[in-house]
Amino acid sequence: MSIADLFQFLMYVTLLIATIKPMGWYITRVFSGEEFWLRPKIAKIETTFYKIARIRPDVEQHWITYIACLLIFHAVGFVVLYAILRLQAYLPFNPNHVANLSPDLALNTAISFLTNTNWQNYSGEISLSHLSQMVGLTVQNFFSAASGMVVAIALIRGFSRQEKQTIGNFWVDVTRAILYVLLPLSIILAIFLIWQGVPQNFSGDIAVTTLEQKNQMIPQGPVAAQEAIKIIGTNGGGFFNTNSSHPYENPTPLSNFLQMMMMAIIGAALTNVFGRMIGDQRQGWAIFTAMACLLFIHAGLMYYFEQQPNPILQQMAAENNIILTGINMEGKEVRFGLFNSIFYANLTTATATGAVNAMHSSFMPLSGGIMLWNMMLGGILIGGAGSGLYGMLLFVILTAFIAGLMVGRTPEYKGNKLQIREIKMTVLATLVIPFLILSFTALTLYRPDITQNMANPSAHGFSELLYFYTSTATGNGSAFAGFNANTPFFNITGAVVMLLGRLLVMIPVLAIAGSLAAKRLSPITVGSLPTHNFTFIILLIGVIFVFSLLLPALALGPIAEHFLLISATPP
Repeated sequence: MSIADLFQFLMYVTLLIATIKPMGWYITRVFSGEEFWLRPKIAKIETTFYKIARIRPDVEQHWITYIACLLIFHAVGFVVLYAILRLQAYLPFNPNHVANLSPDLALNTAISFLTNTNWQNYSGEISLSHLSQMVGLTVQNFFSAASGMVVAIALIRGFSRQEKQTIGNFWVDVTRAILYVLLPLSIILAIFLIWQGVPQNFSGDIAVTTLEQKNQMIPQGPVAAQEAIKIIGTNGGGFFNTNSSHPYENPTPLSNFLQMMMMAIIGAALTNVFGRMIGDQRQGWAIFTAMACLLFIHAGLMYYFEQQPNPILQQMAAENNIILTGINMEGKEVRFGLFNSIFYANLTTATATGAVNAMHSSFMPLSGGIMLWNMMLGGILIGGAGSGLYGMLLFVILTAFIAGLMVGRTPEYKGNKLQIREIKMTVLATLVIPFLILSFTALTLYRPDITQNMANPSAHGFSELLYFYTSTATGNGSAFAGFNANTPFFNITGAVVMLLGRLLVMIPVLAIAGSLAAKRLSPITVGSLPTHNFTFIILLIGVIFVFSLLLPALALGPIAEHFLLISATPP
């Protein structure tokens, strides 16, 4: 690793860790209803909304009611967004006169942004109107990120309460997540991006003459606003088809670095929120340590793999008496360099963001395998906005359960006895993702009309298909992009996988929260399992490794392609 790359990596780690405690303090006060500096400035907006919506902020909800509100919230969001996408040709703010999306593509897009996946089977700059981008996608970016955050907060309340039948008020939690966390951060980032050169206007495409005397249309629109929440909410859906490799979405190395920071800032802070709300910040630091260890190990492995030249190119060069040395720059963003392409790719797949500043399909096969594993983990490495923490806490519950069985004690975590109800819900939530990935990949492979028309056959083609269902099931949204997914089959199956992958994890998590909140906490004694030390962290990482790595599937894709590549046989 070069000195410049090492310096940037260390600066990133230092700044991220430095934000954890202040952001954790702030978010804790937001959801605890305590006073802080921003509340008096926004409180009137909050209370006005409650009055209009007839919400009683002082009344909390049972976990079943909380789930019902979550489902209603998603259902209304889907109907509104689907209608906008199907009617955008007749609605205002459509300067380029784009047509309505087809029914299957509108379905896929609405479910995608509803579930915080932001998988895009279209080119945003030519397929969507400004109204669809602003009122449809950008608004839903806030809603989907907020819903993930509040589920994490509800689960934290489950750990911190005893003998309570409620886990909070969904409508209050969502309102506060948007007003006090997502909106202020997005405004700050949007202003910064505008300063860096990201457009924020309502213009149509601008016709220009290039230096080659060719005519070219330059897309315009409200880019900065969508770009900000896309990153902060770990949404990932870009205004442009090429996402964060487009100069209008990611114009400078400084904007690239800040985007990488903002991908992780809420997910990292929520570990501290967890520690604060359960009364032991050491627990939050232990969880963050496990996340960070895996994240940075994966980044190091990817950096090593991409330092190796492509064996097939080496063979072709040798046949022509050319000496080929150096790194694999295929598909990388040359404006930012190798490190920034690799680290961005690692972060975006680890945090369930899905934004891209490089072509993931062009990475070396084992790097692609790392990105697939990041997503198979469910975005828990630092994590998405909320989804990363509640996904990680599921593994914490499994680890505490296994550790309790190993020493012959009733499994517990911070005084919460882990009984059959919690373990059933945990197993259900952790098995949903691999079931969706493997079953839908297998289903598609039985369709000869699809497999015969894939642009890349053999191992890489399998990797592309596996990546598609892994990305949609885990709410990531990035792609290998080696086949045309904008077909009725992929639009519909992708929508089903995205919806099930989101709700069939959220619902068990909220059931666990309700079950834990109703329990009486057991006193912590010298015989209790320490869950903040190095031993527990190592055990947690081991459990994550065992339960998340779909090694047989990876063996058929990235690993097989790696061996084909080193044998200099085109895959």
